[in-house]
Amino acid sequence: MLSLSLLAGVALASQASAACSRAMLEEATAAYIKAQTDGLPNMAALTAGATYAENDTPMEIQKGVLSQSIPIDFSRSLHDTTECATFTEISSSTGKHPYVIHTRMLFTDDKISSIQSVVSDDGDWLFNATKHLKWNSQENWGVIPAAKRDAREVIKAAGDAYLDSWGDGTVVVPYGTPCARLEGGEYTGASKPMINTCTMPLFPLPFKITNRRYVIDEDVGGLDIFNDFPFIDTTQPNGTSSTNFMRVEGGMLRYIHEVTVCATKNCGR
Repeated sequence: MLSLSLLAGVALASQASAACSRAMLEEATAAYIKAQTDGLPNMAALTAGATYAENDTPMEIQKGVLSQSIPIDFSRSLHDTTECATFTEISSSTGKHPYVIHTRMLFTDDKISSIQSVVSDDGDWLFNATKHLKWNSQENWGVIPAAKRDAREVIKAAGDAYLDSWGDGTVVVPYGTPCARLEGGEYTGASKPMINTCTMPLFPLPFKITNRRYVIDEDVGGLDIFNDFPFIDTTQPNGTSSTNFMRVEGGMLRYIHEVTVCATKNCGR
């Protein structure tokens, strides 16, 4: 069994080695997808002391969703060769138990030292795996030509501005036109796909999105931010597990996917 504790997870995360090869990270995400499909979590690339957590709760990997065989209808991944990390989004709508799963993996010496997943299913914020799969599979997240790629600092700044703007209306967010937001199963790009924007209304109370953890892939303009989302769940005043998966093109936000876990059905709303 894997030894798991929150403090150990934080320590391992901070020790993740940098400057990995893209090929190694791609191989690791392929192994992760196969492990989730088969329900066999003991991947060869795991370190002996690797940590595992779901919705910010440490647990034994054999007791988590990764030990369940799940049909993966669609997935896409980010590969961060600077921070030696990966992100994978899984849409599973055709099994007995539909899921949308966002997973961040950290590496030390080319081995997986930490797996962190936000696992959403029925009752989570706007959850609808069928709609998520429908809209997700239609988006273009292809490789951006090298001459047109944004620097990782630009990509990160766009994502941070988006999260900062929720509680501060003075923050300028680089929304592109078009821009589509997939929130649970709800999609803003459905009715006017070529002119839609992702502009968010200001929430009624000021707040900050904390505990941000990043995976950035310049090749596809991709960014994912794991975070603690306050306010949305009426029973969780300190925040609930959430991720925002984004694509940036020419410095502007093009796609945003949000997955947020709820302690009570639809976060009590």
